[in-house]
Amino acid sequence: MEKYLEHTKVFKALGDPKRAMIVDMLSCGELCACKILEKFEMSQSTLSHHMKILCECGLVKGREEGKWTYYSLDADTVSKTQRFLHDITSDQENCICRENTDCRKKCDENE
Repeated sequence: MEKYLEHTKVFKALGDPKRAMIVDMLSCGELCACKILEKFEMSQSTLSHHMKILCECGLVKGREEGKWTYYSLDADTVSKTQRFLHDITSDQENCICRENTDCRKKCDENE
């Protein structure tokens, strides 16, 4: 359950289209908050809220320079999230369904 909780925070953060768009922007490299703000019609406080959620789940990291914050993707979290998505969408030896062999039976076999 722990590994699912860890990764679902990232997917929950990406559940907002604007946050998904911000991540898409950051996939090209580090950006100043001012450059992100230029792409959206939102206040600085609204952007700060979105960035807080993206940083708290570990997907984005920020660094302060002067009065601005520069944001970038956390490559380690991106990599772990990609592996997690691959694992839960692929037939694997350690798949959760293999923990209970009855789970793979057809419904009419259980009646």
